Amino acid sequence: MPHRPKTPCAHPGCPKLVPYGQKYCEVHAREHSHDRRTAAERGYDRRWQKARAWYLRRHPWCVRCKAEGRLTPATVVDHIKPHRGDPELFWDEKNWQPLCKSCHDKKTMTEDRNVEYKY
Repeated sequence: MPHRPKTPCAHPGCPKLVPYGQKYCEVHAREHSHDRRTAAERGYDRRWQKARAWYLRRHPWCVRCKAEGRLTPATVVDHIKPHRGDPELFWDEKNWQPLCKSCHDKKTMTEDRNVEYKY
């Protein structure tokens, strides 16, 4: 059975090839060991997907667009206060709000952005 081809190292500008499934070469692996965990490791697993779908069925409109007089379907359940790995805050429905992708991206890039916190 043929093997998958090697892929380029994900570090910007590195031309080295690494085995399929590996992200960085030996030189850059240490630099990126602090990179973010997967979505499932951060709590966004099957249980979250079910809760998210349930919440969006009950709250179908983006709250930010609605406040501006537009009705836009919500596609994201946003944590109003970033949970930063705190399971109590993660599952607190009072901390959830329905947003469209555009509003969620704007909120994340302005209000939630803080390099001090990592998952």
